[in-house]
Amino acid sequence: MTGHEYRKRIASYLVSAYWDRGMQVFEEVNVGTSIIGKQRRVDLFLFIPTEKKALALECKYQDVSGTADEKIPYTLQDLAALRMPSALAYAGAGFSEGVLHLLQASELAAYCLPDETQRPLGRKMGESIDSGTWQLDHVLAVTFGWWDILLANRTPVES
Repeated sequence: MTGHEYRKRIASYLVSAYWDRGMQVFEEVNVGTSIIGKQRRVDLFLFIPTEKKALALECKYQDVSGTADEKIPYTLQDLAALRMPSALAYAGAGFSEGVLHLLQASELAAYCLPDETQRPLGRKMGESIDSGTWQLDHVLAVTFGWWDILLANRTPVES
């Protein structure tokens, strides 16, 4: 899968899984300037018009070792400087150990690899922390206030 195909897969997943919540997904939207003074274009721009809330989403897929490793620290810094909620969706087995650790530890990065069902996939017992779609789903829950995603199958404590 190429980076472009990964972006399309994430966009398709978001539309399939969250269209009923009023989310609109746009590709390659210009949002201000980057940390090096260039016009910034985010891969995906998630927008809920009724809530006037948005999330800028960068998508990085690396299945073999390569240049994506070098782009990750810059991408995370640039997202941190963005003046709106933002995140980096990532997947693939080609990230170096150091970059994978950086991604797993970053508050801005969220693993996401949807399957053909295009439905949210939680982490299953015994699976790596980097599995399914749950990390990106949790970013969406916090950004848009969709607390039911975090509270699914939970009951409140009663006195």
